[in-house]
Amino acid sequence: MRIARFSVREGSPAAGSVSFGVVEGDAAQPDSLVVHALAGHPFGPPQLTGESYRMQDVRLLAPMLPNKIVAVGRNYAAHAAELGNEVPDVPLTFFKPSTAVVGPTEAIAYPPFSSDVQHEAELAVVIGRMCREVPVDRVPEVIFGYTCANDVTARDVQQREGQWARAKGFDTSCPLGPWIETELDPSDLAITCTVNGELRQTGRTSLMVRSIPELIAHISEAMTLLPGDVVLTGTPAGVGPLAVGDEVAVSVEGIGTLANKVIKRG
Repeated sequence: MRIARFSVREGSPAAGSVSFGVVEGDAAQPDSLVVHALAGHPFGPPQLTGESYRMQDVRLLAPMLPNKIVAVGRNYAAHAAELGNEVPDVPLTFFKPSTAVVGPTEAIAYPPFSSDVQHEAELAVVIGRMCREVPVDRVPEVIFGYTCANDVTARDVQQREGQWARAKGFDTSCPLGPWIETELDPSDLAITCTVNGELRQTGRTSLMVRSIPELIAHISEAMTLLPGDVVLTGTPAGVGPLAVGDEVAVSVEGIGTLANKVIKRG
């Protein structure tokens, strides 16, 4: 099931309203897509309101507004190597704030304090229930679904400042979308990133150093995860620079494509 968060465009009695919905249709044929509105949040058995909209009559938003985003660094050996880093002995985790989140087609605003902003295509995990100290074998029970993410990074700031709060936490640095896929085996999915149609990154989730169950178990050992929280699972090799005017697109097999334009902040 594909769960989206959307607002209704002008021209409808419900214009401006924001809801979750179930997306049906062939993602390869956007005109075929229909969104069926849900009553309330999507956790638990879905309850349809009876309202349905063509995809062209709504605007997709970030599929979730998480309480927190926990990201994992250097979880693909080739990516660690391309930046001259070793794979860490334990998962390297950091936070991105909720204010970093934007949805599909929303702009990535190039921060004025950086001159080297880079893309990082990732598979994102959306947590479905409050959990803590989750054993590896029970991790699937706490996962709601999966979406595409771009861990946009001010690489020069990351290297200059040593800690990553500003480099990876600036406004618009965490595009998510286009929707959450709730029925997916994440163990061997293709991940790609293009910039202006040029292929930059390509990899598979099977190349992760640590699997999703290992990551969730490790993170939840330290902190409580809440419904809607997002875990970013690392990026394959091929990260590279973005410039104002670029369109960057992250695609994950079985989910879809998340595309965003880069603009100058201001």
